[in-house]
Amino acid sequence: MHVAHFEFTDTFAGEANYCWVRRGSEPVSESTSNRAVMRRVKKILGLNGVRGRTFDQGDRIEFRPYRSCTVLFIHFDYN
Repeated sequence: MHVAHFEFTDTFAGEANYCWVRRGSEPVSESTSNRAVMRRVKKILGLNGVRGRTFDQGDRIEFRPYRSCTVLFIHFDYN
């Protein structure tokens, strides 16, 4: 069992600002795809249907919603 830790925060000049932040974690199985994890976390944060750009960096996923000064980071803990 893996854990997906997420942070949703505001941005300033395109960089994460952390003026406010929503953090959490979600247990995921080893066979869960990154796409499924993204759907689950977006649902928790109330971002269903929000489109944006996703950057998969291996152990981290970054999601930047269109027309919003926010960013979502998902980090994986493989313990």
